[in-house]
Amino acid sequence: MRILITGANRGLGLALSQVGAERGHQILAGVRDPQKSKESLTQSEIYKSISFLPLDVTDEESVSVAAHFVKENFGTIDVIINNAGILLERGKRLEDLDLDQVKITFEVNFFGPIRVVKHFLPLLMMGDRSSIINISSEAGSITNAYGGDYAYASSKTALNMFSQQLSQYVQSNNVHVYSIHPGWIRTDMGGESAPGSPIDTAKGIFDIIERKRVIDSRNVFITYEGHSMPL
Repeated sequence: MRILITGANRGLGLALSQVGAERGHQILAGVRDPQKSKESLTQSEIYKSISFLPLDVTDEESVSVAAHFVKENFGTIDVIINNAGILLERGKRLEDLDLDQVKITFEVNFFGPIRVVKHFLPLLMMGDRSSIINISSEAGSITNAYGGDYAYASSKTALNMFSQQLSQYVQSNNVHVYSIHPGWIRTDMGGESAPGSPIDTAKGIFDIIERKRVIDSRNVFITYEGHSMPL
């Protein structure tokens, strides 16, 4: 399969790129600066199946140009993984929030995936077993709201709704849409004390993409192991 991954140069995005390449997929690694990303993604011969794609999810023109490039050079894609994300204003009291930082959070975590799907969906709809994976978080669960990380949590809740709506829109084309909680994993965002491995999460996500797991959930919000998450 040909798979677009945003934020592919570090953290979970890097793990997804590595696991995807190891499983024989062609990876289109969406990164803001390809030159700075090549070292982390080209440490093995197997990663010759990774192509770098300049892509800034906060810039619609950048996304449009990237989609045009992919159409001209590859024709179609099979999977979109909207992985790029940020966590700003962590632990801030509501009274102390910088609303400009909240807006930036939504630009990346919510509007970013919408831009990517908007421009790449025509290339994805040409297949017959396609998937759209939006990397979400347990923080986006209204049921499990913990009273903090206002910008991040709210952006992920919005992403979950977008995923649910999108699933309805594309279901007649056999496109699977999931909003996936990756677990607490050891990345720049998750920190070194996190118990989970990004590689293990990436493997679980690829099992879902490759339809090796049966997803028994009415909602699209699930864990990387395929279990339902509470909205």
